[in-house]
Amino acid sequence: MVLSVSERTFTQEVLESPIPVLVNFEAPWCGLCKLIYPLLLQLKAECGEEIKLVRINADENFKLSNGYGLKSLPTLLLIENGSVRERLESFRGRDDLRQALETIKNTYTKRLQIYNNSKILNLRCPLV
Repeated sequence: MVLSVSERTFTQEVLESPIPVLVNFEAPWCGLCKLIYPLLLQLKAECGEEIKLVRINADENFKLSNGYGLKSLPTLLLIENGSVRERLESFRGRDDLRQALETIKNTYTKRLQIYNNSKILNLRCPLV
């Protein structure tokens, strides 16, 4: 399931999220937005609880759309610890998006492995 987020819930659901959030800025009239939606659901299924997927109606949330400088729809932002880590926009089709999502998934998986390994190392090392 994909959570719909608004300006009112954005801070809590996205900026304060303990896990990375893939934000999908879309609009009901956007044909490409509808076309890529199944790929986003597939990514969410593959990543499970390691990533949160939310959607934002860009037309109804103008302050967010303007604040993040949207130039086209769909625009995807990967936000981690309140900061934009990746920005995906200007897709030419499904293949473009598929490649971009695969890159995000691989990058995030590597960072997660490094983070988990460093936590294990930190637990084994005595504090100085």
